Amino acid sequence: MMKMESARLGLCLVVLAAASCGFPRLSELPDGGGGSGQPPLSLELLAGDIGGPGNADGTGTTARFSTPSGMAVDSAGNVYVADQFNHTIRKITAAAVVTTLAGTAGMTGSADGMGAAARFNQPTGVAVDSAGNIYVADQFNHTIRKVTAAGVVTTLAGTPGMFGNADGTGVAARFSFPTGVAVDGAGNVYVADCANFTIRKVTAAGVVTTLAGTAGMLGSADGTGPAARFYYPDGVAVDSAGNIYVADNFNHTIRKVTPAGGVTTLAGTAGINGSADGKGPAARFDRPTGVAVDSAANVYVADYGNHIIRKVTAAGDVTTLAGTAGMQGSADGTGPAARFYYPYGMAIDSAANVYITDHANQTIRKVTAAGVVTTLAGTAGMLGSTDSTGAAAHFYYPEGVAVDSAGNVYVADQFNHTIRKVTAAGVVTTLAGTAGMPGSADGTGAAARFSKPWGVAVDSAGNIYVADRDNYTIRKVTAAGVVTTLAGTAGLRGRADGTGPAARFNFPSSVAVDSAGNVYVADQFNHTIRKVTAARIVTTLAGSPGMAGSADGTGAAASFNYPIGVAVDSAGNVYVGDKENHAIRKVTAAGDVTTLAGTAGEVGSADGTGAVARFYYPYGVAVDSAGNVYVADQGNSTIRKVTPNGTTTTVAGTVGVAGVLLGAIPRFAMPKGLAIVGDSLVISDANAILLLRHGAQ
Repeated sequence: MMKMESARLGLCLVVLAAASCGFPRLSELPDGGGGSGQPPLSLELLAGDIGGPGNADGTGTTARFSTPSGMAVDSAGNVYVADQFNHTIRKITAAAVVTTLAGTAGMTGSADGMGAAARFNQPTGVAVDSAGNIYVADQFNHTIRKVTAAGVVTTLAGTPGMFGNADGTGVAARFSFPTGVAVDGAGNVYVADCANFTIRKVTAAGVVTTLAGTAGMLGSADGTGPAARFYYPDGVAVDSAGNIYVADNFNHTIRKVTPAGGVTTLAGTAGINGSADGKGPAARFDRPTGVAVDSAANVYVADYGNHIIRKVTAAGDVTTLAGTAGMQGSADGTGPAARFYYPYGMAIDSAANVYITDHANQTIRKVTAAGVVTTLAGTAGMLGSTDSTGAAAHFYYPEGVAVDSAGNVYVADQFNHTIRKVTAAGVVTTLAGTAGMPGSADGTGAAARFSKPWGVAVDSAGNIYVADRDNYTIRKVTAAGVVTTLAGTAGLRGRADGTGPAARFNFPSSVAVDSAGNVYVADQFNHTIRKVTAARIVTTLAGSPGMAGSADGTGAAASFNYPIGVAVDSAGNVYVGDKENHAIRKVTAAGDVTTLAGTAGEVGSADGTGAVARFYYPYGVAVDSAGNVYVADQGNSTIRKVTPNGTTTTVAGTVGVAGVLLGAIPRFAMPKGLAIVGDSLVISDANAILLLRHGAQ
């Protein structure tokens, strides 16, 4: 099952300015990231960290993963990874070269086929046999897949989309969210059938039987075959004698299953979590997920909830190989000096090196027999709340951004529950709220409280307006950090128009402010665009509360589908990133709604005019003085430009390749918020604020 703690990192994007910074005007930015004789683009770091999720192939730290889960290693030292939220199977050579063996990032499905033509749905477990075939627990397809060394994918057992607990051959068998797989020397595949609470066996011919446990009956009992009980078994490994080792996740134990189905508990005590080393039942684990076994029958465990790697001898003696219990992070080092962040999958090579998918760090780690930890591939995102300069500053899933006339960037630092300020020199401070302290209190600076703020906008006087999403309110923060509630009442969501606290919102996501001080709100879960006057009077400008759709029209006759980004031009036109419609909408001051670019329900990345253009979850939007709309096209990992006549071009980024890359060929991860002021372009992505500008003037 998916782990809530490893939800993918929130990332965001902004466009800043200030003529004094010397950046090119937005109109000078070359469409498509360069060409036509114009100077190339260059992406630079202003503040924060650029590690984290993505799907990029590359070598070592240039590669990106998105919640990597199960893994396996072959006799040549190649590592195979189930890249869960990319829906792909990745291969890492001994030289740390990462390629995608099968599937296409961001494309879910169940299709068999060759390489990129194949489709998976959140694969979590992988195993590899002596011939180089890879077996996959395709979790949300409820199937077991086989991938040849050449990348040819077939379905070995189960039927996509059909979950159950039936034994049988091939498509007649049923699984329920299978998570872990292991393969023995005879080509039999063992499956941790997680939601069935069983261990299954699949022969090379696709014949499926239940080796241990009874479907639908959770528990912790030792016993033989159907008499045994498991509680969401996760990872599995098999030794040379055919014994299967199970990370029994919710029981907090390591189990052993003989080839005849006899189940015993090797280490830990069911129902009691902890981190104690010790022998057998005296040891403690916290939601163990991955297991691997060496030639001496030592079992290595990814102790997920403790953020550590454990070793269990054949006699059940448990020690900690690397990491320190309760101390999450991403540090390389030896033994207790190393840090992990929800380690998940495991594999071991012939030299007793252990490989780990470091789930929430989005990296692949390696631990030697002596406990020396290094990072093989990927770059961990550094989450935190540190105020500092440049790369020393840290954010925690920031969302929206806005920029004032002096070039200061204001950030809705979502999971820190704060509003941050970043100067043009990259100096980061906390303007309002206290990191880690959610709430709804008005007050000054650190005394104020927010609850997952998402959107921010700034007026000409330097006042910041905040979509305080989980409080269902719109807040105002002065330049001195004095926070008040402009509209809505904390904790009370709804759809009512009214004045100040009488108004109701439903997860407001972003805000924009015009020259008269009117604030426009993307009221996401109400599917509406709201207007809040300087006198705190709230009205619905367009859309009908609770009615999702894509209709153009006036006022309540129009409909949106989870609108998430808003921007306003000097004439009072509001532009909307209509996320679930994959379209850019325009709302006049009178509430007339039209679709500027894209076609509702049509996903893609095509440039073109009007309905010909395609977007993939457009998020933040911003509009310049010439009426050009810039879009953070989140699902495509690109920045798009839409002219007043609806002509869409791609400004920067590579479609389908996610992960921040600095330099002359800019690349983004999952851009979200976006803002434009003056002559500068600034982007925040992967917990960082970035500068996008010409590489030469």
